[in-house]
Amino acid sequence: YDIKENHYQITDTEHPGYEADAGTVTSKGVELSAHANVTKDICLTASYSFNETRATKSNNQVTVRDIYGTNLGTISEQGKYIAGLPRNMVNMFVDYTLPRQIFHGLGVNFGIRYIGSTYANNANSYKVPDYLLFDVGAHYDFENASPMLKGLRAQLAISNLANTRYVTSCSAGVAGGTCYYGQAQRIYGNFSYSW
Repeated sequence: YDIKENHYQITDTEHPGYEADAGTVTSKGVELSAHANVTKDICLTASYSFNETRATKSNNQVTVRDIYGTNLGTISEQGKYIAGLPRNMVNMFVDYTLPRQIFHGLGVNFGIRYIGSTYANNANSYKVPDYLLFDVGAHYDFENASPMLKGLRAQLAISNLANTRYVTSCSAGVAGGTCYYGQAQRIYGNFSYSW
């Protein structure tokens, strides 16, 4: 895709809580996704996106600040990447249902999520690092225990399996930088019923 948008509203990193007109912003990229049943027991879902979003026509001047908020001067916003938008994102998820002779109805899954680095401010003066997360899970279809339970399913999942400490976003203001941590390891389960 190649999208050009005039009067694009972006977060005003100089004045938190407000938005600014970035002028003309161009987004160029590609998104790919695949969903395949590799075998009758293995299902693969994967996606990749590349997105380059820049202020291609702007009269704005932005303050270059380091992570501590020190003013390093001003530069034109034109040609800079839009803050907070990663260029690369990759997701892959594999689900495997165990063979009938082992434990019919039980399945396990594994996922990987990669989010590329982003710029913390509109001046592109420093980056938020990329991160990689792993997820696992299991599910059981109760129909395999009794035909009367057809449609009942239990699921258990662990997101951020390694309990990785990562930063999702940062901003640089007059008072210094503010960064936000991503979600720690989370374990959750549910029962669902389909009819």
